Amino acid sequence: MSAFTGTFRLVRLALRRDRVRLAIWVLGTPLIGYALAESVAGLYPDQQTRIGYAETAVTSVVARAFNGPIASIELGAVVVTESYLTLALLAALFSTFAVIRHTRQNEETGRAELLGAAAVGRYALLTAALVVVVAANALAAGLLALAFVGAGLPVVGSVAASASIGGIGVAFTGVAAVTAQLTVTSRGGNALAAAAVGVAFLLRAAGDVLGEREAGGVRLESAWPTWLSPLGWGTQVRAFGTERLWVLALPVALLLAGVAVAFALAERRDVGAGLFAARRGPARAAAGLLSPAGLTWRLHRGSLAGWAVAVAVLGLCMGVAGNEVDAMIAENPQTAEVIAALGGGSELVDAYLAAMLGLFALTIGAYVVQALLRTRNDESDGVLEALLATAVGRTRWLGTQILGAVLGGLTLMLLAGVTTGLGYGLAAGDPIGWTVELAGAALLRLPALLVVAGVVTALFGALPRLSVALSWTVLIVYLLLGQLGAVLDLPQAALNLSPYTHIPSVPAADPAVLPLLTLTVAAVVLLAAGLTTFRHRDTPR
Repeated sequence: MSAFTGTFRLVRLALRRDRVRLAIWVLGTPLIGYALAESVAGLYPDQQTRIGYAETAVTSVVARAFNGPIASIELGAVVVTESYLTLALLAALFSTFAVIRHTRQNEETGRAELLGAAAVGRYALLTAALVVVVAANALAAGLLALAFVGAGLPVVGSVAASASIGGIGVAFTGVAAVTAQLTVTSRGGNALAAAAVGVAFLLRAAGDVLGEREAGGVRLESAWPTWLSPLGWGTQVRAFGTERLWVLALPVALLLAGVAVAFALAERRDVGAGLFAARRGPARAAAGLLSPAGLTWRLHRGSLAGWAVAVAVLGLCMGVAGNEVDAMIAENPQTAEVIAALGGGSELVDAYLAAMLGLFALTIGAYVVQALLRTRNDESDGVLEALLATAVGRTRWLGTQILGAVLGGLTLMLLAGVTTGLGYGLAAGDPIGWTVELAGAALLRLPALLVVAGVVTALFGALPRLSVALSWTVLIVYLLLGQLGAVLDLPQAALNLSPYTHIPSVPAADPAVLPLLTLTVAAVVLLAAGLTTFRHRDTPR
């Protein structure tokens, strides 16, 4: 028996377990790419508007940091610049989470040890995960290229752009293969991989901010930190410009290096152990941990702190960028119409700030989903069964989890409003006034987060086995309706499916009490349904 015996069967098992996730990833990427390409084509229909966009993209520090350099003034280059960050982060995070799920999580739950009792080689589990994730990246990139071509973009540039996105997924597949060997828990492996994605983003942003404007004023030569980042390699392919396809060899090299290191580490450790040994906790628990609330805070404080840092940085950047909105779209009425549609008002700066708060609310909805789905992990891992054997009742336990997730979402939303207001206020000369105004506007988004929490709770109570996939699917639908609904001119009936549609677009519009009350009532009904069904079903299920 070789070290790779059983790899093919484990590939089939991984495909069977992740059939829904992989389908969403592989099909969702080209759909998002096509929708963005169509919308950008409508916003920048002629060369004059694209030259204006390129000049702004090169001169604006915020645009450099988030969108990266633009390769040319062709429509495809504008599409890539506008869609790159979204597609790149999706590819990186999907890849890292998938690798950790089929490697470290299998060891954490004991599946790897059970599989190891059969005719399965030592490297088979890791190899199967790598094969599945790399194949998914290749398939998603191929379909993305077809989507770009279908949107009317040139073939060569479409292939280069989609290959750069696929290359990012491949690069972080190698990174996740290493982080899976380092920690004992899948949460630790995911955290290290996510931290690597964050460092890569900062390096790329620093390289682009420090870059030099080329002659002609519409191109940017990135500084050296960009070349240290896999996210920077994707922009240096220069799709739809002077393509540099040799850059695509860099992610492949990182994958091969990561796989070699991962195999070497796997050879030197026991199954279930990590390179970093798990720390023993104190013999006695602190008084704060002797309650469901204390335990919830202990388990969620790390991820909440990470989210808070990300929200604060983004809020400040988005706020500062608000002072440039008028200059950015002065000669582009199509973009002004889209911002007005997203923000819900005619005053461009107010509409922009409202749109940013709406985007924060959608993003923070992911925190609420993530925090509440921990309940499902506790149930499937057997932790919940042991906990309910104590004096803690079902309603109290689940109610505490809901309260923790909602308070976390409330804190992040308030932080988003404060930092966005502070950033814009510093640029506009009234930091205190704008901070207070946008903090209040941010809090008005809370009923939408309550509805998200209600949907997740109801799914966990009624359909626990499907709750993870369905909860994320619902949030993605809300995201697509919120971000692309106005751009694609979807019917109002479709937009009304999202709770975010009904939130008043303060500060671009006046606040309204009735929609907020309606959403709150709907959230209470969903939460009550989830608590009731959870009380009356078997556990675990």
